[in-house]
Amino acid sequence: MQEITSVNNNLVKETVKLQQKKYRDKENKFLLEGFKCIFEAFDAGIKIEYAFVSDVKKYEFLEDKTIFTSEPVLKKISTTDTAPDAVAVAFKKNYTVESLSGAKKVVLLENIKDLGNLGTILRTSTAFGADAVVLYGKECADLYNPKCVRSSVGNLWKIPVVYIEEFKELQSVFKDYERIATLPRASLSLKKVNVTPPVLVMFGSEADGLSDELINFATKEVKIEMASSVESLNLSVSCAVVLYKLFL
Repeated sequence: MQEITSVNNNLVKETVKLQQKKYRDKENKFLLEGFKCIFEAFDAGIKIEYAFVSDVKKYEFLEDKTIFTSEPVLKKISTTDTAPDAVAVAFKKNYTVESLSGAKKVVLLENIKDLGNLGTILRTSTAFGADAVVLYGKECADLYNPKCVRSSVGNLWKIPVVYIEEFKELQSVFKDYERIATLPRASLSLKKVNVTPPVLVMFGSEADGLSDELINFATKEVKIEMASSVESLNLSVSCAVVLYKLFL
């Protein structure tokens, strides 16, 4: 078994680079931190290149991909405040627009930037029966940022997640779908809405909401009714409420 305990090792340095988006994009790789994340990825068929581990027996399912290491190395390559007992490097699972073929219940997130929200929404979308998630716009967060990977709690690779930047492409893919815009001041209450797939449910970022372009593209606008003393909900909470009602 290979052993690396120096923070100055070249493989350690290469692993640290994957904390940055430009290197994740260049290498088509990303970081997995901690047992649950690594095991879920392995179980889902994600190709793992290697893993720095402090407990070889615990990670024996990775077979010859484990590298025994020290706590200082794990602290250096991890992005968490407290270093996990293992950090793995895996290859991204990339999806294209063709992956949306046959998807009947789709969630769209426009220019979402909050990594925690994104990871939580991916988890929620999977839980409530979405067939795919579309990240729309040129300012969407990086799906493979370590914070997003952690907050998705193993659900990052269970349904296709597709980036679409151009409105014309979005129009083409979803022209035959019922398209639901979620808006805080829509006239139609979520309680009164039923949908028949195929359906696209669209959410804007907490800061900006949905663009006029997508509002005009919608076939229906809905709101979540709530106490008048509360103006809005956290985006991931809103997604959970809407998807539970419309998808289950």
